[in-house]
Amino acid sequence: MSDATPEHAASYAPLSPVRFLLRSAQVWNDQTATVAGGASRTYATMLADVQRLAGALVARGIGAGDRVATVLPNVPAMLDLHFAVTGIGAVLVPMNTRLTAPEYAQILEHSGARLVVLDAAVAQTVERAAAGLHETPQLLIAGDGLDYLLGDEPEPVAIAAQPEDALLSINYTSGTTGRPKGVMYSHRGAYLHALGVVAEAGLGPTARYLWTLPMFHCNGWAFTWAVTSMGAAHVCLPRVEPEAIWGLLRDEDITHLCGAPTVMTMLADAPQAAPLDRRVQAFLGGAPPSPALLERARGLGLDITHLYGLTESYGPIAVCAWRAEWDDRPPAEQARLRARQGVGTVVSEGLRVVDADLADVPADGTTEGEVVMRGNNVMLGYYRDPEATAEALRGGWLHSGDVGVMHPDGYVELRDRLKDVVISGGENISTIEVEQVLQEHPAVGEVAVVGMPHERWGEAPVAFVTVRLGETLAPEELIAFARERLAGFKVPREIHLRDELPKTATGKIQKFVLRDG
Repeated sequence: MSDATPEHAASYAPLSPVRFLLRSAQVWNDQTATVAGGASRTYATMLADVQRLAGALVARGIGAGDRVATVLPNVPAMLDLHFAVTGIGAVLVPMNTRLTAPEYAQILEHSGARLVVLDAAVAQTVERAAAGLHETPQLLIAGDGLDYLLGDEPEPVAIAAQPEDALLSINYTSGTTGRPKGVMYSHRGAYLHALGVVAEAGLGPTARYLWTLPMFHCNGWAFTWAVTSMGAAHVCLPRVEPEAIWGLLRDEDITHLCGAPTVMTMLADAPQAAPLDRRVQAFLGGAPPSPALLERARGLGLDITHLYGLTESYGPIAVCAWRAEWDDRPPAEQARLRARQGVGTVVSEGLRVVDADLADVPADGTTEGEVVMRGNNVMLGYYRDPEATAEALRGGWLHSGDVGVMHPDGYVELRDRLKDVVISGGENISTIEVEQVLQEHPAVGEVAVVGMPHERWGEAPVAFVTVRLGETLAPEELIAFARERLAGFKVPREIHLRDELPKTATGKIQKFVLRDG
């Protein structure tokens, strides 16, 4: 229902995350909204800035339905655009800050963006991308501070909640397996997903959220809206630098942060790493964390909750909800439990693990199938791609492409991506299982296992490994370590030591680069 009839006016309002800022600017008007480079502003000031930004957009001809793209790190301007763009009925198109000119050109052309708000560091790249388009979008460079608008002082424009079924954002997939697709989010989906984040993360008015996850990635997993809804503080961090993170964790009394396991690995291995004097809630997603990493993080005061989802599900749609009776389990078992993907969030339907006929596999923790999901926080579809939409949502469920098992307690655990399963001599090998075993070695930093061609077995597992700072490791030593813990056919045939592993800007390891390299 997009519009309320008169008789329903008292009982219906469209669900739009724009409402969160309007409320917080009233209820928490003098409370800190953002911190950036040591400077801060209140929620009342943030709303005023957003209204000025909305005025700047309108002055540039942006209106309802127009697409506004961004190429910005985690700065106040990026946060404000989440409300200014959507609050005038336009559509946000957040773009990765590490793309090439051809990749930017592809997204800009496909989305039809009329305006691009960008960081000065990527200006030349975006200019090259825009120059080759059929219709050149306007480019606006935003600074990294609190006073980021350029040009004449714009006339403020009031922002407002939009029809809940209206298009809010187009988020492009990482393109790690092919051309990126534009995932469509609605105001309703974003509103409900954000409330789910509030509930699952335990956000409140005293929370202080550190932006270690890119805001451009699934709108920062909806923390852009969720933190704002509770009048909590956004502590902006343009670049993920372990030294800076540890400083902010201590100096800014951080209570929450998010990221990929690679971010947590960087923090755990940093010279500045030392136990905090309080517990910090850390939410990990993008790849299954190893039990070894979870144990190390806990010793530093970082309590990790594992999240699971896709760009197509507004980010995390499942959470490894912790059960009180698990508190008495041994630490190693607790870590294994925390590494599971878990159950649907409070605003999503339950996850299922199904066979090719969409029938549930036995909940025995062994039988594998594809993880499927649905709920209010599943995409509307792919922008201008009805065929891909029909394939992804066939049978009324979003197909993840992930292989998993259902445990007897109703918790899902991933075994692999369908495309990443190694089939060696007729045996299926979970790369996740092999990676987690290798990460138990104290000298191992990060691991990626891929299937490589093998003359006899068709495929064989091969591991790419980084070594923790100050440690030494020989490939033969790690292979011997694996042989003691894995069946023979699962042991990597080769170990390649690397200084770093190729990743997307959101911290996902690009296995296709390793396979093709």
